[in-house]
Amino acid sequence: MSKLTDVPKRILIGRALRSDRLGETLLPKRIALPVFASDPLSSVAYAPGEVLLVLSIAGVSAYHFSPWIAVAVVVLMFTVVASYRQNVHAYPSGGGDYEVATTNLGPKAGLTVASALLVDYVLTVAVSISSGIENLGSAIPFVVEHKVFCAAAVIVLLTLMNLRGVKESGKLFAIPTYVFVGGVFIMIAWGAFRGLVLGDTMRAPTADYHIKAEHQGLAGFALVFLLLRAFSSGCAALTGVEAISNGVPAFRKPKSKNAATTLAMMGLLAVTMFCGIIALAMTTKVRMAERPATDLLHNGVPLGSGYVQNPVISQVAEAVFGKGSFLFVLLAAATALVLFLAANTAYNGFPLLGSILAQDRYLPRQLHTRGDRLAFSNGIVLLAGAAMLLVFIYGADSTRLIQLYIVGVFVSFTLSQTGMVRHWNRHLRVEKDPAKRSHMIRSRAINAFGAFFTGLVLVVVLVTKFTHGAWVALLGMCIFYATMTAIRKHYDRVAEEIAAPEGPADDMVRPSRVHSVVLISKIHRPTLRALAYAKLMRSDTLEALTVNVDPAETKALREEWERRGIDVPLKVLDSPYREITRPIIEYVKGLRKESPRDAVSVIIPEYVVGHWYEHLLHNQSALRLKGRLLFTPGVMVTSVPYQLASSEAARARARKRQEWNAPGAVRRGPAVVRPKEPSGKD
Repeated sequence: MSKLTDVPKRILIGRALRSDRLGETLLPKRIALPVFASDPLSSVAYAPGEVLLVLSIAGVSAYHFSPWIAVAVVVLMFTVVASYRQNVHAYPSGGGDYEVATTNLGPKAGLTVASALLVDYVLTVAVSISSGIENLGSAIPFVVEHKVFCAAAVIVLLTLMNLRGVKESGKLFAIPTYVFVGGVFIMIAWGAFRGLVLGDTMRAPTADYHIKAEHQGLAGFALVFLLLRAFSSGCAALTGVEAISNGVPAFRKPKSKNAATTLAMMGLLAVTMFCGIIALAMTTKVRMAERPATDLLHNGVPLGSGYVQNPVISQVAEAVFGKGSFLFVLLAAATALVLFLAANTAYNGFPLLGSILAQDRYLPRQLHTRGDRLAFSNGIVLLAGAAMLLVFIYGADSTRLIQLYIVGVFVSFTLSQTGMVRHWNRHLRVEKDPAKRSHMIRSRAINAFGAFFTGLVLVVVLVTKFTHGAWVALLGMCIFYATMTAIRKHYDRVAEEIAAPEGPADDMVRPSRVHSVVLISKIHRPTLRALAYAKLMRSDTLEALTVNVDPAETKALREEWERRGIDVPLKVLDSPYREITRPIIEYVKGLRKESPRDAVSVIIPEYVVGHWYEHLLHNQSALRLKGRLLFTPGVMVTSVPYQLASSEAARARARKRQEWNAPGAVRRGPAVVRPKEPSGKD
C-alpha cells in the first residue's frame, strides 16, 4: 500500500495487529458492560418520555398508569435477562439467537432471526444517533439546522473508532457510559432524599402546563389499546439485550460466566434507572405531548411553535439539581454523549453476526475476515452505510425512526426462547442425572415463560405500531431474508459444481492435443518473448494469429515475418468492419468446434507499465479478449508480460516502500525485557 493511503489509515485506526494478538483484544467485564450494554442503559434517556408521550393522548389523567407500565417493562426485562443467561451458558460460541434458532428450530427460523437482528442493529445506530443529535441540538442551534449532516458525521466518527478495535473503542466509551449511569443514580438518590427526608417540593419546568387531550375519557378497548401502545414504546428499554449473547467470544475467560454476570448487571442497572426516572417524573409533574406546540397549554394558551420540548430526563434533572447547576450540566452532557455511544452495541453485534452468517454462506465471505485491527472491518463499514442511508431517508428524525424500532428484536427474542425450550426438551430425553435434570427443568421453565411473554409483546408491538412505521422494519427483514437465501443458493450451487468427484471424470482426462495461438499485432520484443514461451510449451499445434484491420500494416507484418524467418505459421483473419475481438473469438470457437477434445491455449503478449494512467493507453484489447474468452469452454488464456522502463521504476519504488514504516506501524523500544543482572550472592 502506498504512503498516500497508508499514512492516514495508520493515523485513523492505528497500526496493524498480528493474528496471534487476538487474545489481547478480549474484554473484561468492566469494559464489556459499556461496549455491549450501552444501548439498553442509554434507552432510559428516551424510553420514559415515549411512555408519557403516548399516554398524553388521553390527557394528564392517564399519567397515573405510567407506574404500572414501568412494572410491566421491569418484569419483561428481568424475564429476558434471565432467559438470555441460559442462552450464554448453552451456546457460548457467539451465534446467539441465530445459533439457538438454527440448531433447534431449523435454518429458516435461524435466518428469520438473523434478518430481524440485522435490521434492528441498523435501526439502533440510526435511532440512537438521531436522538443524540436532537438532544445536542437543543443547546447548539447549528446541530438542529444541519441534523442529517451532523448525524452522518457522528456515524463516520463512530465507524473510525470501532475500526480501531473493540477493546480500544470500549475504553473510549466506558467513561461517558459510567458517568451517565452514575449521574442518573445520583439524581435518583438525591431526588428521593429531598422528597422523602427533606420534604422539598420539586417541580419540573413543565409542571404548570396543561395537556389538551386528543381523546378525553377513554375507556374499554380504546384505553387498553392506548396502554398497550405506551407499553410497546417503553419496551425500547430492552433493545440491545441480545447483543451480549451474540458477543460471548469477545469476553475474557470464563466467557459464559462473565457474559451472564454482565447481563445481570445490565438488567439491574437499566430497570433501576428506568423506574427511578418514571417515579421522579411523576413526583415533579413532568408534562409531555406528541405535539407540544398545540397540545401543551400555559394559562389556557398553546405554547406555540417556538417552544422546544426537552426530554423527560432533562426536565427531571432540572427539578432535582436546579437549572444550570454543575450536576445538571454534567448529566445533560453525559446523556447526549451516551446516546451517540449507544450505537456501539450495534457496532459490536452486527459485524460479529455478519461474520457468522458469512461463515455459513448466507452473506459474502468478505464479512468473515478480520481487518488490520482484528475487528470485522467490512461488517462495520456495511452497518455504517446502511444506518447513514436510513438517516438520510428519515431526516435524522428519531420520532419517525423509533416507530420502526424493536420489532426485529422481539422477533429474535421470541424465536430464540422457543428454540431454548426445544433445546432443553432434547437434553431432558437423554439426561439421567437428577440434579442436572432439575437444573434443566428450571431453565426450561424460564425460557418457556420468556417465549410466551416476548411473543405476547411482539403481537402488541405489531398491532400498535404497524401503521406507524413497523411495516418498514418487516419489509427490511423480508429483503434481508430473500438476499441471504439467494446468496446461500449461489454458494451451494457453485460448491456443487466445483466439487471434486470421487471417481474418474471429464475434468481429469488429459486433452487429446493442445492447439496454441499467439496473438500478434507487430513484431517487437513482447511478441518475440511470447513466441519463445509458446515454443517452450511444446504444443501439438502452434500458430501466430493477427487481425487484418489495416491492409498496409498487415502486408508489412507479413514481409517482416518472412524476412526474419520465424518458424511459426502466421494466420491472418480478415475484419471488414475493423473489429479485433470478434474475429479472434469466432476463430477460437471454430477450433473448439472442429476438435472438441482439444484444448486451445491463447497466448497474449502484454506490456507491464508503472503508472495507473499508462494502463489506459495499453492492453485494452487484451482485457476485452480475456473477458470474452473466459466464457468459452476448453480455452486457456496466458499472459506473457514484458516489463517497460516505467515498471522497473515502479518496482524500485515498491522496494523502497517495503523498507519504510508508517507512523505507528512499528512499536518502538526494546523487543524483549532485559534479564536482571546477578546480585553476586552465592
